[in-house]
Amino acid sequence: MSLFKEFSKGIIRENPLFRLVLGTCPSLAITTSVDNALGMGVAFTGVLIASNMVISALRKIIPDSIRIPSYIVIIAAFVSVVDMLLHAFSPDIYESLGIFIPLIVVNCIILGRAEAFANKNSVLPSFMDGLGMGVGYTLALTIIATIREVLGAGTFLGYAVMPVSAPSVLIMILPPGAFLTLGCTLAFLNMMQNRKKLKNKRNPQIKLNEQVAQLASSN
Repeated sequence: MSLFKEFSKGIIRENPLFRLVLGTCPSLAITTSVDNALGMGVAFTGVLIASNMVISALRKIIPDSIRIPSYIVIIAAFVSVVDMLLHAFSPDIYESLGIFIPLIVVNCIILGRAEAFANKNSVLPSFMDGLGMGVGYTLALTIIATIREVLGAGTFLGYAVMPVSAPSVLIMILPPGAFLTLGCTLAFLNMMQNRKKLKNKRNPQIKLNEQVAQLASSN
């Protein structure tokens, strides 16, 4: 098993938000600013890595009949720790994220990785899986938040990046702007993926035509 492959799949090939379309509720709600996106991404990644490692270490001990409740208890413990750390060291982010920090407990990405990967693999691959999925999710949140903050408020990380005369697109920092940004981003990524698939299908045919042309010219 390649550890780099386990890490990289969560960033591009199996990105939780852009490819698997999971965890959309906090993605739409908290991406009004890049600060919020980074805060949620770091909190999410920390919980995912820690829960993956513990569930992997206990996978042969936890009975199958109670594995889901056990996962939730483990995840809830780490969410409580993250919640208290944010409250103590980053109160602004804590206030901005609000209820979405406790709701990490029932985030389908974390439960899904626990059931699909950590429950079946050893600790180190589970760590890399959690890290890759966390980084991929954080990257996706940051991309959406950047688009919304720049267009909606004319700022990036709180710093003005648009001319004063440039009009703000207020809808981008409102709920409809979240759906619009996510939908357009997914459409763009799907278009690029389809173009790549079409190109890969054409390449073998082009090579075959070139070989046939070479054989014909040699004869």
